[in-house]
Amino acid sequence: METPKEKPSWQEIAQGVQKTRDDSIAHVDPPIPSLPTALPNRVIDIPRQLLSSSEVSITETSAEDLVVSLAAGELTATAVARAFLRRAAIAQKLTNCIYELLPERALAQAERLDNYLVEHGTPAGPLHGLPISVKAHVGIAGRDNTAGFVGWVGRKNTDDAKIVKILVDAGAVVYARTTEPQGLMALETCSNITGNTVNPHNTALSAGGSSGGESALQALYGSPLGIGSDIGGSIRSPASNCGLYGLKPTNGRVPLIGCAAYVIGCETILGTLGPLSPTLGGIKLFMKTILAAKPWTTDPSLHQIPWRDNESHIYRDGKKKLTVGVLWDDGVVKPAPPVARALQEMMDRLKAFPSDVEVIEWKPYKQKEALEILTRLYAPDGGKAFAENLALSGEPYLPLLAWTLRDTPGVEELSLHEVWEWTLKREMFRYSYLQEWNTVAPKMDVILCPAYPTPAPLLDTSRYWGYTSIWNLLDYPAIVFPVTKVDPTRDAKDPTYTPRNEFDSWCHNHYDTQKQQEAPVCLQLVAKRFEDEKVVQALEVIKEKIGLPFVDCLA
Repeated sequence: METPKEKPSWQEIAQGVQKTRDDSIAHVDPPIPSLPTALPNRVIDIPRQLLSSSEVSITETSAEDLVVSLAAGELTATAVARAFLRRAAIAQKLTNCIYELLPERALAQAERLDNYLVEHGTPAGPLHGLPISVKAHVGIAGRDNTAGFVGWVGRKNTDDAKIVKILVDAGAVVYARTTEPQGLMALETCSNITGNTVNPHNTALSAGGSSGGESALQALYGSPLGIGSDIGGSIRSPASNCGLYGLKPTNGRVPLIGCAAYVIGCETILGTLGPLSPTLGGIKLFMKTILAAKPWTTDPSLHQIPWRDNESHIYRDGKKKLTVGVLWDDGVVKPAPPVARALQEMMDRLKAFPSDVEVIEWKPYKQKEALEILTRLYAPDGGKAFAENLALSGEPYLPLLAWTLRDTPGVEELSLHEVWEWTLKREMFRYSYLQEWNTVAPKMDVILCPAYPTPAPLLDTSRYWGYTSIWNLLDYPAIVFPVTKVDPTRDAKDPTYTPRNEFDSWCHNHYDTQKQQEAPVCLQLVAKRFEDEKVVQALEVIKEKIGLPFVDCLA
């Protein structure tokens, strides 16, 4: 009688995934040269040292410019795919941001697109040949979809996710899958499968989460455009940490079919997919392409709202007039000096254009109540499903996940009636917040606020979700954008400050200008529900009016 095989340990399973990733990188041609033996904390410019001049030129071109060159035949899809595969492989070695590369799929698709252009003399779609990276829980046909759990290794998608199909049908080339945290529920990107993804601006810092693989890859210009997801800040946190643009759309505007997450099916707080990009043009290109496909015709969960780019959402009395409400502080956690400085600099610049931009103050509204509702509704089962998925392989909790889904006061299993009660509180909070907006500031178009109370934090310290998760509770669209960088001279910590509470103390104590040198400082614009186009147009106006205090990763 055969002895039954011993079940592999979670460590052995994780090593198998890592081997698959390493094998995918080994297929990149030509092979990646060795990294310098001594690396600085800031590794942003390392890829430039290892790539050819043509590869550098291709990979540092924006998504919106690449599609023009590809459509005109000035660049081939194959050359572009090869360049981004090579830069992504280098990014992995620098920051651990890749779940796996897809070189065979990408190059086969690129070749088909090149042949199509030669044969027809026209591009195959609006994204013809554009490489797009994909957060790993967004399904890819025939590939594992773990959603950050070791126990889910081996669960494969039979087909591409709906959002991937739309992009591929538009001519995009999917070439990289990016890392995500344990169970997808952290503002950092660390799992027992892939380990920590670090920030290329300073590798001692977090790249953010849960779309941190995307942000680290894009900050290194290893991707011009990518798919992230957001249920509490998971697009905006990584965009903020790495100096990128990241849009959390209103729920129901882009399709979720084909994605994996242990909370799918729980509707207390809904998540959404959305884009991250080094440029604002990349964000618009993504949204216009997805919604031009009218995904609601095959997905009844979606709202039938196209991308209304041909309309102006910020005209008033026949004139373009933008009213920006500034939220300096949410009343729970005080923003660190560089974040407060970024807000002040933005306001000072906007006030120089009073005929075009009106600036008002917006006070925080019932933030503590919002946090209480969120704590109950993120894990209405008290974290039991998360624990059960860890138990499938025996993997341990990671520190941030243990704190978020097990140890935070207020995380408790709710009865069915209690779920109804807290969901009603969610709806009443949404109602009262909108009444406050309409009554106190009826002309306010957007809210400008921090995306996080500090710049990119040290690893394992990202505990406060309040500046992003409130907009998930309200289901308001929000976009993060880069403004400046930490300046140790101007952004010194106030040693006399007395924190307000435990969250405030945690963030204050973990802010350190020396340790957070080179970190970008980003802010967030928010509009009312379904006003996704308004939040993008408002940012365009702001950029047009105040020029470019905005930081480029490579600057």
